Amino acid sequence: MEFHRLLKKIVQDGGTHAKWLNTLSFMENAGARKISKCEHPILVSQIQLKHAAEEHRHAYYLKKQISKIDPELCKTYEDKELLASIATRQYLHSLDIKACRYLQDVFQLNKEDLKYAAYLFVTYAIEVRADELYPVYQQVLTEESSRIMVKSIILEEEGHLEEMINQLNEFSTDWKLHAENILTIEKGLHEQWINAITEEVVQLDYA
Repeated sequence: MEFHRLLKKIVQDGGTHAKWLNTLSFMENAGARKISKCEHPILVSQIQLKHAAEEHRHAYYLKKQISKIDPELCKTYEDKELLASIATRQYLHSLDIKACRYLQDVFQLNKEDLKYAAYLFVTYAIEVRADELYPVYQQVLTEESSRIMVKSIILEEEGHLEEMINQLNEFSTDWKLHAENILTIEKGLHEQWINAITEEVVQLDYA
C-alpha cells in the first residue's frame, strides 16, 4: 500500500490514529535517548544537546496530540499502544547496530569516536526520513481537516538536517559516500517497518 493511502486509512480511525501518533512519539523518544547515549562524557557540543532536547520535545508534542482524539488512549509505550510494536522497537536499534558495524569497518574508530560517528550518520539518516515522512502526514491531516498538526516538527527537522550536514562536513570529506550506504541500510529497515504497519492496518475492517 502506498504511504499516502496507508496514512489516510490510519487517520480515519481514532484508535489507530492515536497508536500512529504514539508510535511516532516512541520513535522520537528513542532517537533522543540514542543521541544522549552517544554523548562524550566531557566533550558534548551545544548542537548535540539541542538535538536531544528537540527530539524529546517532539516525542512529548506527539504524545500530547493524542488527547485531541481521546485523552484516555495510549498513555504509555506498551506494545498494545503502538502500531507494529516489534518492528517499531527494532527499527532504530537495528539501524544503530548495522551503522556501527559499517562505520567501524570503514573508519577503525575507538569506542568514543565510534559513538560520535554513529550519532552523526544515524541521525542524518533519520532526519532524511523525517523530511519525507512528516510532510506526507501533514498533507493527509490537512486533507482530512484534522485538529492534529505536525508543521512545527517539519520545520525543526529541516533545521536538524542542515545541522547534521554541517557536522558531517567537519567529520569527513567523503561523508556523502558513507551516508549513501547508511541510507541504503535505513531504507531496508524502514520498508520492513512500514510493511509491518500496513499488515496490521489492513486487517482493520473500518470503512
